[in-house]
Amino acid sequence: MNETERSPQGFEEQLLRDLTAHVAHRAEMAAARPAGRRTRFLRGWRLAGAFGLAVTLTAGALAVQTMRLGDQPPPTASASEIFHLAADAARQQPELTARPDQYVFTEYLVTIRDLPDSGPYQTTRSQLWQSAGGVAYAQGRYRPENDPNGWGELRELRMGDAADPTKKLDAFQPPAYHGDLPTDPDELLRYLRKNPVDLHLPEGADEEAVYGDESMVYTTARSMVRSGYVPPRALAALFEVLAREPGAVVISGDVVDAAGRHGVAIRMPGVIGGNVDLIFDRDSHVYLGTRNSVVRNGKESLDMAVALLRIAIVDRPGQLP
Repeated sequence: MNETERSPQGFEEQLLRDLTAHVAHRAEMAAARPAGRRTRFLRGWRLAGAFGLAVTLTAGALAVQTMRLGDQPPPTASASEIFHLAADAARQQPELTARPDQYVFTEYLVTIRDLPDSGPYQTTRSQLWQSAGGVAYAQGRYRPENDPNGWGELRELRMGDAADPTKKLDAFQPPAYHGDLPTDPDELLRYLRKNPVDLHLPEGADEEAVYGDESMVYTTARSMVRSGYVPPRALAALFEVLAREPGAVVISGDVVDAAGRHGVAIRMPGVIGGNVDLIFDRDSHVYLGTRNSVVRNGKESLDMAVALLRIAIVDRPGQLP
């Protein structure tokens, strides 16, 4: 078990579905341009786990830099120690405040491969505006990282109906400003148990088994780290909670994230058919982003790299900090 790690992630999945559609549209436009056009995109990008940001890296460089496993000296700190250091770093960050009518702005680079084990990597920059109070739909726009003028239109992002992908649900997304989270790790742990992330499980799934599993609290904690804005003290408490998760390990050697920043990666347990790593700055231990890999025929390859570039509070969609 952890079925939760491969279950649809609701709004997070919908964001990537929108990104997929944008890239596919860009591919059709590129195919219609003269052959001399340098920028190319792959059709049908696969739906994957979370947004991120990165500078463009070649497929070979990205794979070598981020997937060196077992050929480096053992790490000098445990996963728990790294999470505690990340908590200390989080407490040092300035706190942002938001009104319910404002928006959490986040900018990412997403580097992803067309197929799990073949094809070049492509990098897309995304900008997302989520309602701080959950009172409006999120909006986003995307562009190829190597095309500064390639921004798509700012689009409203509504969650799709799992039973009918063409249908958009009317409900707003949850508040993106998580100002009500407990800042004490023990209290936060109890809060996460009572308020698990909605996994939008497929029909027939054993919800009682999934949501009742002890690992669910850590799945919820990781989801909170990766979505919206968590104030510094609450973010520190989330890392303190994750420090208690059994089975997390530090990847040996230096890791380069999707934006080319050097870090340390913690591999999370319980993932079926691949791996999920959280990446922290090598020196400051500030959270940088994630990377997902897949394992096929005993071989591991990078599936997607996500790097968080900036986060801010703004008054309206489309406004930049």
